[in-house]
Amino acid sequence: MKKITIIGAGFAGLTAVRQLRKLEQDLEITLIAPRAELQYLPSLIWVPSGLRKREDILIPLDNFFKRMQVKFVQATVTGLTDGGRTVETDQGTVSNQGLIIASGGRFIKKLPGIEHAITPCEGITAAEQIRDRLQAMQGGTIAMGFAGNPNEPSAMRGGPMFEFLFGTDTLLRQQGRREHFKMIFFSPAAKPGNRLGENAVQGLMNEMAKRDITTHLGHKMVGFEANKVKTEGGEFDADLILFMPGMTGNLWFDHSPLPRSAGGLVQANQHCKVEGLEAVYVAGDSGSFPGPDWMPKQAHMADLQAECAAKNLVAELSGQTADASFKIELMCIVDSCDKGLFVSRTEHKNTVLPANKAMHWAKRGFEWWYLRQYR
Repeated sequence: MKKITIIGAGFAGLTAVRQLRKLEQDLEITLIAPRAELQYLPSLIWVPSGLRKREDILIPLDNFFKRMQVKFVQATVTGLTDGGRTVETDQGTVSNQGLIIASGGRFIKKLPGIEHAITPCEGITAAEQIRDRLQAMQGGTIAMGFAGNPNEPSAMRGGPMFEFLFGTDTLLRQQGRREHFKMIFFSPAAKPGNRLGENAVQGLMNEMAKRDITTHLGHKMVGFEANKVKTEGGEFDADLILFMPGMTGNLWFDHSPLPRSAGGLVQANQHCKVEGLEAVYVAGDSGSFPGPDWMPKQAHMADLQAECAAKNLVAELSGQTADASFKIELMCIVDSCDKGLFVSRTEHKNTVLPANKAMHWAKRGFEWWYLRQYR
């Protein structure tokens, strides 16, 4: 049996498992992750309003691993040796003949005082913290924003911040409390959300104006205080701060032979192969791939890359040409808890549909459809 190891139990890692089993039953697949569960991050936006709870977001993977005949190793990866053939963990080593790195990214937490801001996409605990803080507030200023990795334009996750922004506004209006709150959206980018396309940016800005959300844009971040956001263009008070910083690679990359991009991610080619290493591939937020600077760090893109990585790894181990590539595609519904704005973008086309209730229900329907394969 060919021995394949996957690092990570997120979107890319689990899609790689499914694709590998689809291609070849006679594989020994080992998956390494701290927990045998999938955090369905797209639904975190619904936690503050109560539309989703912890048990809806965290999906146990024991049944999935059993069906897919995957050996699960509960451990934290600490490094790689032997050109990727040995994965080092805090629970010992795991050897392989082929490796897929799908361990996600790491948020850059270098800004002074960033501990005073909540980073929503860190997981369910962060979303619950937002929920509890909002419930306890009688009024005040809520500031939400995001930034990128200056050395890696694609290493950012801004879309969810628009969803938390609009979703919070919707929630406060539904509760009859909106007039007691000031909402501010901030970003060092002059046109935040530009990766969604020009029409989408204008639509988002119009929506903020319609909802009486103030903007503070185009000023480099300086840091935070307990109740303050500081930028080179000025500072402002805030009683609740949500901030999504740019992303970089995992700390364990430093203890490996993996080539790195300028932004600290694993350098890969259009086939998801890690440059200079045999039978080592990467998918999702861990990797830096050739393509336009708007190429997203999102679940859909991770799935496409994971399918590509799995196909090429099986081909390489079988002595065949590993020339599969992945489609570069941004696809999302920017949800506000009662309606959604559909956006898609490829290298040839950019589509934006007006926000409507049908898209909100479509997003909820996709959640059910996607998660059924892991339950």
